[in-house]
Amino acid sequence: MGKRGNWSWSSALIGVATATATAAIIQGRPKDPTFDLISINFTSFKLNFPVLDAELILTVHVTNPNIVPIEYSSSLMSIFYDGCPLGSATIHAGSQPANSCKLLRLPARLDGLKLAHHATKFLADVARREMMLDAVVDIEGTAKVLWWAHKFKIHVDSHIVVDPVFLDVIDQENRSELELISA
Repeated sequence: MGKRGNWSWSSALIGVATATATAAIIQGRPKDPTFDLISINFTSFKLNFPVLDAELILTVHVTNPNIVPIEYSSSLMSIFYDGCPLGSATIHAGSQPANSCKLLRLPARLDGLKLAHHATKFLADVARREMMLDAVVDIEGTAKVLWWAHKFKIHVDSHIVVDPVFLDVIDQENRSELELISA
């Protein structure tokens, strides 16, 4: 028969503690949140002769895949058309529970004069029924674990294709990058 090794409770407890710590580190490592534009709704047009400014609501689905809740500060999302600034959307300060999804309704304003500078391209996009927009935002906040709060910054780049007639979201690609800030 084979040799019989010494078995002890202390070795078993060290093994369990090591396995638990490893699982906690793997599960607890920060993950990038996801952002998806669900819909765009006009709320008003304002005449800014000779063009119209548009106010709208962007509905964004946000997922926090982390095991801790987060709080974030107000931010301003920049919206670009053909590489030039077109408008902005306001992200109000808030919070989101751990492992959760949330719909944010972001008030936005588009500058008709800036769009008028790209009138030829815009009319071609309307005819094709595809308009490409880009959006960029940096969001800062804290993730809280018990009494410990750790600061973070999320940078989100979005490339969105919309139907300029009905404002349907046709396609989108969102990239987010999470950066933990050391105190």
